[in-house]
Formats: sequence, C-alpha cells, structure tokens
Amino acid sequence: MTGELSHLSRDGEAHMVDVGDKAVTRRTARATGAVRMAPATLDLILAGNAKKGDVVAVARIAGIMAAKRTHELIPLCHPLPLTQVTLEIAPDPALPGLRVAATARVDGRTGVEMEALTAVSVACLTIYDMAKAVDRGMVIEAVKVEEKTGGRSGDWHAPEHGP
Repeated sequence: MTGELSHLSRDGEAHMVDVGDKAVTRRTARATGAVRMAPATLDLILAGNAKKGDVVAVARIAGIMAAKRTHELIPLCHPLPLTQVTLEIAPDPALPGLRVAATARVDGRTGVEMEALTAVSVACLTIYDMAKAVDRGMVIEAVKVEEKTGGRSGDWHAPEHGP
C-alpha cells in the first residue's frame, strides 16, 4: 500500500486522477458477493417460480449493464471501454442463498475493480428486488474484490483468510 489516496490533492480536495500518461495494458478484476436467504426462497428461485421471472438471468443482465455504467454511478471513475464482463450466479445451499462473481476486463490505462464490484452489487440488489415479496430478510454480504491483474501495480489476490 502506498499510504496515499490517489483521488485527493495535497489540499485534500477530491479530483479525477489523470491517467493519460499510463500505459495501455490488459486489466482484469474479479469481485464476489452473496445474497443469504431462507431455504424456501432459494428453492423458489431455483424452481423458476418467482413472480417477477427468472431471477438469475435478470440479475446477470443487470450486473453486466451496471458494470458498463459504473462511471455514471461512482464519482471520479473513468468511463472505460470494457472488452468483457461476465457474471456467475450459483446456488449455495449451505449459505443458504446465491453466490455472485463478476469478472471485468479492459485494455486501458486504469483498472476495472469498480466495474467488477458494481456488477456484483447490482446483481445482488436485483436478486433482492425480485425475491423480496417472499423474503424481506435476505442479506447482501461479503462484496469484495478477489483479484486484479495488469497495470503498474501488477497483480493482486485477496488473502485466503478474509478481508
């Protein structure tokens, strides 16, 4: 860690980082999260019986769309020409609930961690929205960056022991 926040000037004012002199490299980021719910809610989703439709399919599309609009949602983020965004949504009966993972990729001058995090967050919010009629007690949890590659700082992987 550098110990400095890149979006703050010496006077503490927020600003957009100038990435114009950075090299264009392939950059990826993977983020994960989960929606914990009642076992019956998970069963309902997996059976395709949610009143609003296919929860997993809609959440996947919502996450991809959100990644592409991250710069409109998060102040000071650069608009990026994403080359790929993938979302994996898998049931986890032990949770119980759905685990969500997003991978974002760009050939650019800045990283895509925020895009991956936004994809996961919006996918989880969509799951909640589509199933809240039967389970308002769902919990969105453990949203985090798992790894990132590329750029001047190189590759990074989350520690195995947690955040």
